[in-house]
Amino acid sequence: MAHRLQPVSATLPDFPWDSLADAKAQASAHPGGIVDLSVGTPVDPVDPIIRQALADSSEFPGYPATVGTRELRDAAVAALARRFGIDGLDESSILPVIGTKEAIAGLPAQLGVPAGDLVVIPEVAYPTYEVGALLAGARVLRADSTVAVGPERPALLFLNSPSNPTGKVLPADHLRKVVAWARERGVVVVSDECYLGLAWDTPAVSILDPAICGGDHTGLIAVHSLSKVSNLASYRAGFLAGDTALIAELLAVRKHAGMIVPYPVQGAMIAALNDDVHVNEQRERYRLRRDTLKAALGAAGFTVDHSEAGLYLWATRGDDARATVDWLAERGILVAPGDFYGPQGARHIRMAFTATDERVAAAAARLA
Repeated sequence: MAHRLQPVSATLPDFPWDSLADAKAQASAHPGGIVDLSVGTPVDPVDPIIRQALADSSEFPGYPATVGTRELRDAAVAALARRFGIDGLDESSILPVIGTKEAIAGLPAQLGVPAGDLVVIPEVAYPTYEVGALLAGARVLRADSTVAVGPERPALLFLNSPSNPTGKVLPADHLRKVVAWARERGVVVVSDECYLGLAWDTPAVSILDPAICGGDHTGLIAVHSLSKVSNLASYRAGFLAGDTALIAELLAVRKHAGMIVPYPVQGAMIAALNDDVHVNEQRERYRLRRDTLKAALGAAGFTVDHSEAGLYLWATRGDDARATVDWLAERGILVAPGDFYGPQGARHIRMAFTATDERVAAAAARLA
């Protein structure tokens, strides 16, 4: 007898990167080897102070708490204040998560978005926002302005500034208007700020900044990651910050599910959050790689749009994104097509600059 289970995967879009197999094979066949700029995965070493903290925390034999150690939550509060000027948080405003992709995918369901209700995501967006909504049984609307949402009241709205993939930074006035609009309607705003510490051409501001929310974090959650600024992608180290009532609800749900950041990783996160030297050094590495690739794209006839912040260049030759992916693959360079992120990205590619200096130099030479 056949089982009655309905496969959840059937409700989700195809996993985007699976469609790059042919382009990856072509790029890998280049005599100089592939330059993989398709995924924003760190390649630089984890700072020794973080690795030492991981080792020093590794003797703990018991179950850690889902809420995380007080020392970790205090370190997150201090880092947000020191690095981004976010005031008014305390340890009850912070919840560590097992990487921010997991957190984003689970947020709509864990916050209780009703099945069939509406979740708003950016027009060009990190795919996991849509996935999280679909896993909760919600409907998805792509909209970059509150006017485009129309009269319906969504349950949740995702923001992403600086944006993945476009690198666009939302102005403070826009963020203030979104917060005011959401509060009038009782809409929860989740702001993905994983690239907040990587602004290049335009300052980026958190939704939790007093200038945006007036010091009131009600209805607001900011998502922060240590993957990008501290090279901790393999550690799965991130945290949520904001409305203490929403944080408490998420904690209650995640405790039942056993969604716990491992204790040694918590120790490493404390070290990473308490030290800004390694963050500034990593920013400089990325800045130099960005400058090299941006100049090479321009010389090769590309237009780079937005890209004021983050780890990517959002570029176009005016052609279909998949044709541009193939053109670059012929030169041994693998990038992500813009259609991964929504229909509005169909003529752009996303080029990461998370590769070694040698591979970035190779890509620039091939573009020339």
